[in-house]
Amino acid sequence: MCGIAGLIHRGNTANIGSELLSMLQSLKHRGPDSTGLAMYGSVSDGSENEYVMRYKVAEGADLATGFKIHDEIADRFNLVRNRLAEYDAVVVSVDDATPYARRCRFRYSGDLKRLADYLEDIEGVEILSIGKALELIKDLGDAITVGDQYRLNHFEGTHAIGHTRMATESDVDIRSAHPYWAYPFLDVAVVHNGQLTNYWNSRRALERRGHRFMSNCDSELIAVYLADAMNRGDDLEESMNRSLSELDGVFTYVVATDDKLGMAKDYMAAKPMVLYESDDFVALASEEVAIRSVFPHEIETIDPYEGEVRVWQS
Repeated sequence: MCGIAGLIHRGNTANIGSELLSMLQSLKHRGPDSTGLAMYGSVSDGSENEYVMRYKVAEGADLATGFKIHDEIADRFNLVRNRLAEYDAVVVSVDDATPYARRCRFRYSGDLKRLADYLEDIEGVEILSIGKALELIKDLGDAITVGDQYRLNHFEGTHAIGHTRMATESDVDIRSAHPYWAYPFLDVAVVHNGQLTNYWNSRRALERRGHRFMSNCDSELIAVYLADAMNRGDDLEESMNRSLSELDGVFTYVVATDDKLGMAKDYMAAKPMVLYESDDFVALASEEVAIRSVFPHEIETIDPYEGEVRVWQS
């Protein structure tokens, strides 16, 4: 079933961490297995070549397998740092999110895809996101659990998207959790409710264009599809409108870039989406209860139509 949510403040910043966590906790009944957030703030301090990377080197469940895994985790963290140095990436700061996940700010002027590929070649390492605005965090448990674990309740930014997952076709692990970053494009992430029926054909077409997939999840396909289209010259709205005819299935998705938030419903509109919009704030979610967790007073919401695409600027 799963639940998706998004919000954007137009023209100002706010505590989007607390707001999105509240929305996702309201959707826990749609997906209790994992929670994920893609949040957008000013993480590069204005430096042209400064980025933030969220990555993990193990699953939380691995920690219970014995002492050996702790040594392996330490070795993987050291390898990541060494490989950054090999590529002349200057580490600005490293924060311990959990015993197996970290946040790293670094400066780098080379080919980011080449660097990301080199880091991903380390056994057990998975890059969740690299960006100048994006920070992607996901783990097992509900929004309260993940928010407390990663200290997200005071994250300041302009917009965010999130997902609560009910595992139906894959394992209950972090790799299968959503959102998905459009590897290796900066600051593009997607959450999605539904299923693509032409997943493998579309994926092979993108792989022939040189793209690499980190999972077998169709949500990742949407992210890479949109990022590829934008990389070839389309804007976000054009890419989303094309996706309605080129991606088959029943789906509603929410996408975010460094300065925009967008939503799209397929032509059958079988997957729910509720929207609230004011002059300075937009919130959308699978159920109205999530929006009302942020706005307890009376508000007017709408259900977007079938085949509808909307994009908002931060």
